[in-house]
Order: sequence, then structure tokens, then C-alpha cells
Amino acid sequence: MARTIAKDHDEKRAQILKSAAKVFAEAGFDRASMTQLARECGISKANIYHYYDSKDAVLFGVLDTYLSELRDRVCGVDVSALSPDQRLRRIVSKILLAYQGADHEHQVQISAMGALPEDQQKLLRAYQRELVQVVSDALAAVAPTTLARDSEKLRSATMSVFGMLNWYYMWNSGAGSDAREAYADVVANLTLGGVGRL
Repeated sequence: MARTIAKDHDEKRAQILKSAAKVFAEAGFDRASMTQLARECGISKANIYHYYDSKDAVLFGVLDTYLSELRDRVCGVDVSALSPDQRLRRIVSKILLAYQGADHEHQVQISAMGALPEDQQKLLRAYQRELVQVVSDALAAVAPTTLARDSEKLRSATMSVFGMLNWYYMWNSGAGSDAREAYADVVANLTLGGVGRL
């Protein structure tokens, strides 16, 4: 007889993934154990195996959940009625706010994605590419004469914006919404003030 799914199944999975992100970020994925993960979750190791059959499956669950939700939040922003400058500002702000509360997941993305099989990495990189495309399109609209016609400059500008955003947690871990909005303004101002000179 098939095992019935508990009413709190989704909540337990979410708890495991959140705890795993913390363990993987702090200990490193290679050094982290399922025993550490069970201790952090406050459940038995056997209970974790009920939800995920391996440490690799947990890692994929962390990154797939984090990146797909990040992609959905950022790519789902309606910017159709905004000017190019406003569009860039909205997207930069949305990315920083979407990162809020996910410092561990973000660190795991940076440090451990390469431990996964290539087919899983391919799926996760597709989420990343969609995010990059949103920023790239916004930058091209801001500077159509300097960026839209030069793919190398556009890529450099796009990745520079992500460089400013992706390492924010390093010097402002746990920053709240107000601090993130303020930093989003800094990034947007630096970008908007500079792309015309590229």
C-alpha cells in the first residue's frame, strides 16, 4: 500500500531545504553531512531520507527552489509602463529584495552548484540566464546607441550590475528592505551615470 503524504509534507521539505542551505553555506557542501543536516533541522536522519534520497538531492532541491522562485519574482515584474531608467531601477530593486533572507542559498549557489550532475546544472543555469536577460534587456533600453549594438559591452555591463548585487551579502548580511532599497539606488545611479560613457 502506498504511503500517504503527510499534511505538512511541503512545510517539512521547505524546512529541510532552509536548514540545508545554512549547513552547506557554513560547513561547505563537501564537508557537510546528513547527520549535521538532521541536527540543524531538529529531525532524524531517517526522516530526511523520507524526503530526499541523498545529500546531492537536497542540494539540487535547495538550488532549484531558490533559483526558480528568484526567476519567477524578478521576471514576473511588470515594467511595461515604465521608462527605461525606471525599468532598470525597478529590476535592480526587485533582485535585491528577492535576495533578502536567502544569503545561505545565495552562497550555496556560488560555491556548490558545480557539485551537481551536468543535466541539473543546465536547468539551474537556464534560470540564471533568464535573470541575466532581464537585466541585459533593461540596460540595452537605457543605452541603445552604446549597448544595444555592442553585445560585448552589453554583457560586460550586465555582469557588472550582477557583480554589485551578488556580493552585497558579504558586507551587509541580514540587511532589511530599507537598506536594500537604498543600495539598489546606489547601483542604479552608478549604472545609469556610467553606461552612456561606455
